[in-house]
Amino acid sequence: MPNTMRWRYGDTNPVTLPVDAETVVEIGDLVYLEGGLAHPAGAQDDLGTEAENQEALHDAFVGVAMQHSPAGSAGTVRIATSGVFELASPSAAYGLGQLVGADENGGGTAVLNQTVAAVATPNLAVGRVARQELAATTRVLVEIVSTVLRGGPQAAA
Repeated sequence: MPNTMRWRYGDTNPVTLPVDAETVVEIGDLVYLEGGLAHPAGAQDDLGTEAENQEALHDAFVGVAMQHSPAGSAGTVRIATSGVFELASPSAAYGLGQLVGADENGGGTAVLNQTVAAVATPNLAVGRVARQELAATTRVLVEIVSTVLRGGPQAAA
């Protein structure tokens, strides 16, 4: 997706992380930490199932990119570790506080960079719905919480 400022309100508690020259990070991407570097959600290795991919993202989730890092440009990118963001979603109704995690692509091979879907358990989530949607919608307000820095939605014991 193109660079889209998805932040709507709330404290973002930003951090900066390095990005290598081969990695493209767009504004609005869900970002995870691997090897000390920031990566967009879709760059993570396919683990076989949607739930496994969602859990892997959850476990290393830093937040939402607030800056762009183009190909061929090593540097740093600012990432919001909290706040409310308007993210794309499959058409559905969403309840206030409902857990959401990264949605998977149609081929079932990777999670999407800027799209979330309802999930059943906290270990798959990157946040919770911040505005109830009783009618089906393809955009949802999500309060994201970094797992890495803020102990966002966690796995059940």
